[in-house]
Amino acid sequence: MPTDTFSTPESASESASAPPQTGAPSDTETAAAIRDIKFRDLTEALALGIDDFNAKPSHPLFIGMVYPLGMALAFMLTLNENLLPMAFPVIAGMALLGPGVALGLYELSRRREQGLDVSWSHAFAVPKSPAFPEILKLGGLLLCIFLLWVGVAAILYFLTIGAEPFTTFGDFAERLFLTRDGWIMIIVGNAIGFFFAVVALSVSVVSFPMLLDRHVTAGQAATTSMAAVRENPVMMSVWGLIVVGSMIIGSLMMLVGLVVVIPVLGHATWHLYRRVVV
Repeated sequence: MPTDTFSTPESASESASAPPQTGAPSDTETAAAIRDIKFRDLTEALALGIDDFNAKPSHPLFIGMVYPLGMALAFMLTLNENLLPMAFPVIAGMALLGPGVALGLYELSRRREQGLDVSWSHAFAVPKSPAFPEILKLGGLLLCIFLLWVGVAAILYFLTIGAEPFTTFGDFAERLFLTRDGWIMIIVGNAIGFFFAVVALSVSVVSFPMLLDRHVTAGQAATTSMAAVRENPVMMSVWGLIVVGSMIIGSLMMLVGLVVVIPVLGHATWHLYRRVVV
């Protein structure tokens, strides 16, 4: 889209986005400007996300099933003595991939904002977009961040409580929660995980919606996303807490809650992008 197409929070529901551009993005395209946002922008983005979800609940529900099913599969794959220590890093790290999973949701919100027809086919038509090669690049970056996080978590485990193999789940739990090395792993691991989460949020918070909406490269989208976090550190931190808190609540309900949480957050992320990027 032209970079000057933007709806302010007051007029977002009235304005429409231009059709997606065709052809390869230009490395020389003018960088987008960043707005200062307030807490009201976050709540309005969430409200519009809920509204998008309620408008076509069957569409986003189906997309939302992909993420919890992926988490459940990852959990089952780690349920053995060799991979059990990696269960938490793998499942927690999957949150880093969330922005890429929600691509179809961004497209549904984009079309609904324009007043266009919204159907199942549109949610899965992203691979046909001219921006898809750039989307793959950005998705590859998130995948690299995820794999790096898992690798670092594995190294930390072997440097702390993993020097000797455990024999039972009880043995592993005892080393994890009842030893000094176990608590070092927990504290340091969570600190490292927080760092990776900040990096992933900075790179992806508005970059994927921007690729669908504008004629830009993956590098330009990621740079804009990092600029948005840099210009709005408090509000973006609050947004990150909202995302994490919502996903924890959804996960506590045997992952079923994520079927609703993921679509709402995906739609809301589109509307957050529309409020942040000019």
